[in-house]
Amino acid sequence: MPLERTWETWQSPPEPIARILDAALPPAVTISPNHRWFVMVERTYLLPASELAAPKLAIAGLQIDPQVYAPSGRSGFRNLTYRSLESPETIQTPDLPENARLSFFEWSHDGDRLAFTLARESGLELWFLDLPSGQTHRLTEPILNATYYNPCRWLPGDEGLICKIVPPNRSAPPESLLLQGPLVEENLGKKAPARTYTNLLKNPHDEALFEHYLSSQVERISLKGERELLVPPMLVDEAIPSPDGRYILLETLQRPFSYQFPLSRFPKRIEVRDRAGNLVYTVADLPLADNIPIQFGSVRAGRRSVFWRSDRAASLAWVEALDGGDAGAKADFRDALFELDAPFDGQPKQLWRSQYRFEGLVWGRDDLALVWEGWYDNRLQRIWRINPQNPLDPPHLWIERNYQDRYSDPGHPLLTLGTQGDMVLRFSPDGDSVYLEGRGASEAGVYPFLDRRSLFGGETERIWQAQDPYYERVEALLDAEARRWVMRRESQTEPPNFFLRDGDNPPIPLTAYSDPAPELARVRKEIIRYHRADGLPLSATLYLPPDYDKERDGSLPALFWVYPEEFKDAITAAQIDAAQNSFSRPYGFSILFLLLQGYAVVDDPVLPIIGENDREPNDTYIEQLLTGAKAAVEEVARRGVIDPNRIAIGGHSYGAFTAANLLAHSDLFRAGIAASGAYNRTLTPFSFQGEQRSFWEARQTYMEMSPFTYADRINEPLLLIHGMDDSNVGTYPLQSERLFEALKGLGATVRWVQLPYEDHGYRGRDSVGHVLWEILQWCGRYL
Repeated sequence: MPLERTWETWQSPPEPIARILDAALPPAVTISPNHRWFVMVERTYLLPASELAAPKLAIAGLQIDPQVYAPSGRSGFRNLTYRSLESPETIQTPDLPENARLSFFEWSHDGDRLAFTLARESGLELWFLDLPSGQTHRLTEPILNATYYNPCRWLPGDEGLICKIVPPNRSAPPESLLLQGPLVEENLGKKAPARTYTNLLKNPHDEALFEHYLSSQVERISLKGERELLVPPMLVDEAIPSPDGRYILLETLQRPFSYQFPLSRFPKRIEVRDRAGNLVYTVADLPLADNIPIQFGSVRAGRRSVFWRSDRAASLAWVEALDGGDAGAKADFRDALFELDAPFDGQPKQLWRSQYRFEGLVWGRDDLALVWEGWYDNRLQRIWRINPQNPLDPPHLWIERNYQDRYSDPGHPLLTLGTQGDMVLRFSPDGDSVYLEGRGASEAGVYPFLDRRSLFGGETERIWQAQDPYYERVEALLDAEARRWVMRRESQTEPPNFFLRDGDNPPIPLTAYSDPAPELARVRKEIIRYHRADGLPLSATLYLPPDYDKERDGSLPALFWVYPEEFKDAITAAQIDAAQNSFSRPYGFSILFLLLQGYAVVDDPVLPIIGENDREPNDTYIEQLLTGAKAAVEEVARRGVIDPNRIAIGGHSYGAFTAANLLAHSDLFRAGIAASGAYNRTLTPFSFQGEQRSFWEARQTYMEMSPFTYADRINEPLLLIHGMDDSNVGTYPLQSERLFEALKGLGATVRWVQLPYEDHGYRGRDSVGHVLWEILQWCGRYL
């Protein structure tokens, strides 16, 4: 008999899973930009149902808590403690209200003060901690507006902060309007492709709500709590002071709003204002961005990515597309980087042009900055050294690589606090080199490193690299000689902790986090290697239950958890990026919990989808998916630890889509679990995941990749799970609903679990516990 739709009560997984779900997470850490202070805050991952079910407003691509003018579901951090890196023996606990919920942390220019918001029932207050004295200070009532981005930014010295404030004497939110006619939309021949966004504006009432909740006035808040109005109420996106505090970079959203796009595409005005709020310079007046092509690498036309130079007192920089923002257009150069110094009455100076799309920039000093460019079609990334002081000085190509080539990844530059109170490149004492921290993936495994690399010749010196049995990473470099740094260390048996390394001295522990799930300490973890039928090397992470003995326990039932990736060549597709020495403990609805119930787990068996040269990867998606999955199943069967007749396939999001496809096109798996997926690609017609062609450009590929098209071939039991408030692009709950209805109509064995109040990822303690219960019940029934 088919299962009728019913509302059921929450179920809880068995012990010790339920206890581990409630275990505290290791604190989050932030290190001050002056590298003097090490701050820890407790964090909460799973929320009680009452908090998850709190009223929220889904509007213009946002989800807002209307009570506190902040993003919904933001539980915040608690119990702040810190220690000095100069004398790390003492932990200090500042005075804060009991169970205070903290968020939006912001370091001052000198790195000795930490601002944050403290949540009350009616809104967010502004506080700051003076770390040298240990004193906390409450600066405002609950008046901050954090509906869109960080509400406050520091001014230099003792000038205080610039904040977005809920306008005083604001009236009640607008009531629902009686619509006076039909909703009409039209397009008169203009191309306006749009991905499948959610939570968009739908009517004039939504527009009124949007203006009500996102309107802010900009004020200066002194360190004594005094308030000075700088900008009257507007739809403020960002208000960022220049490093010297004399100017404000003000970005505001404008009408007309869109019912097809989120607010990131709305018209935007970008201005420079002085500290009195007077207009000094209009950077850009951008119209509605409703015609950005879907090809990856396409961007908004006009000036974009406007920011202050971090190494100058008041110098504005921005990027402007030279190809109209269209990645499909032929162009010798794609982007240009411009600069304009205060008082902004001269002509902008072009600092650099890129052959590919601008990706990022790190300022160093007057005569040196590093700029990144990249291109999706060939997976190429370049890092250039430029001279902002003399743009006629030819740029120097510092690094060029395939960004999917993990083995050649040089790492990312480490930064330090510059003279203007912002982060800049950390130079070696001679000024000719910088320091790079990288993941260190190689054929031998993953061993993070610290390098010193010349900016002029490219010579590289390896200063340090992690060694077995540890997985360690440099978190902050504390000196120019690279003798002192904060590192994060873990192993298969030791949980992540932070240490202060000082030359050849033994590392000084900064934290002492314990194992939240000691029941898993005796789990066996191994990176296994095998080959696809065409000879391509592949890998996966195999987990076996605690104290597993092959002779005693035999072959086990197992769950494969998958998520494929697109590549342009076989060499990078075959590389290993899983860290053998990392500490693996479950949180959320992690499949590693199944190890405690006697299952084996095969996590992230590499399923590369390769399209070399001009071939698109997805044109052979099904064939490559099947050969990759078959190779993984054959390898674990060969080892004798997993019963090939008792394997379930599962995944989340694109992994759920993959699991459904493997059930439709193979008989490798006994059952399936698909969480928050998209199964009908005709419902995401303007690209998805790594596919940049539209449905009408690749009709056959879209149809063949859609497991919905082949629902009649899914003859294994399938568990569908979906958050009822999923706001992720393309994975709206209708996707699971339609696949369930199709499978039910075809007589398949299928169960569809809808989680109230949940988004794309699951945050509720009740719902996460229930999802684990569902997975265990499903695997128990069919494996």
